[in-house]
Amino acid sequence: MGLPARAGVCVITPGLGTRGSRLGRYRTVAVQAFRPAVIAIASCLLLASTARAQDTHLLVITGVGGDDEHTQNFHKWASTIVTAARERGGLTDATITYLGDKPELDAAHIKARSTRENVMKAFGDLASRAKPADQVFIVLIGHGSFDGQKASFNLPGPDLTADEYAKLLEKVTAQRIVFVNTASSSGAFVQPLAGPGRTIVTSTKTGGEKNEPVFAGYFAEAFKEPSADTDRNGRVSVSEAFEYAKAKVAASYQKAGTILTEHATLDDSREGKFAATLFLESERARAEKTANVSNPELRALLESQQQLESQITALRLKKDVMPAADYDQQMEKLLTELAQKGRAIRELEAAGAKTP
Repeated sequence: MGLPARAGVCVITPGLGTRGSRLGRYRTVAVQAFRPAVIAIASCLLLASTARAQDTHLLVITGVGGDDEHTQNFHKWASTIVTAARERGGLTDATITYLGDKPELDAAHIKARSTRENVMKAFGDLASRAKPADQVFIVLIGHGSFDGQKASFNLPGPDLTADEYAKLLEKVTAQRIVFVNTASSSGAFVQPLAGPGRTIVTSTKTGGEKNEPVFAGYFAEAFKEPSADTDRNGRVSVSEAFEYAKAKVAASYQKAGTILTEHATLDDSREGKFAATLFLESERARAEKTANVSNPELRALLESQQQLESQITALRLKKDVMPAADYDQQMEKLLTELAQKGRAIRELEAAGAKTP
């Protein structure tokens, strides 16, 4: 799906809304970074695709565990992501689908067994529900395989390959898609799935990294861990979750005194800048929550905070086409204003909590 990111290359895709059309795959053109006019067009297209999502749809799939320990761990990590999406991100049962190898582990939340047939149906449901302005967040937790040519995610029964997941994604019209594969050999998923408006996260760099990775647990942990929120805006972006997990993985290998055998990868065709604008949350739910705040002063501060976040998002995506000094000056100003708003919100909330 499109060209993989390369240093000094921008990818332009005419007709961003053509996923699932008869044309099938995107037509992409690589353009050297010294052609500013063309890169500016690409930036405009990316900015258009990063307008606030109306809603977020989450699909979590745990593959076959093979033994009780792995099955329990996969379920624990999947549940951590689902809980964070519901409690912190404002997603609802209508926008969350959890498929697992053992539905009996949590019959209230695991909607069906993660068979090939059920996974394909779940993608079909996503394609019918998710609108172009929505965000789709897909997470695979389990074992993977790679035979030198074809990469697969291991399901109970027949597997699905990377190419098959790419075809399933073609039917999803949402312009903001996050696809996370935490399995071994998952690096071979990047090239088939990468494309405009997509962020692909894998626990390994290549299909050849076949040792069992530990990335999944740390990635899930990031969405409930305050220290993962490095910019202190009260939200953990995909980029922040990736960096948190990557650092934790390296530390765990160092502590064990073993050679690092997994190298996590993030591909968003924007060197992580697009991933920094994506969150495991519903913008619609967030806006509704703000609108329902009874204190008018607090409500105004929250609205201003969200406007500043939108401006920061837009500015980050224009970094490649701006003079460095201008970018730094504007970003510093926005971040300072955002920090001030955040402090004012915390102080007002604390004062409200103390009021009898």
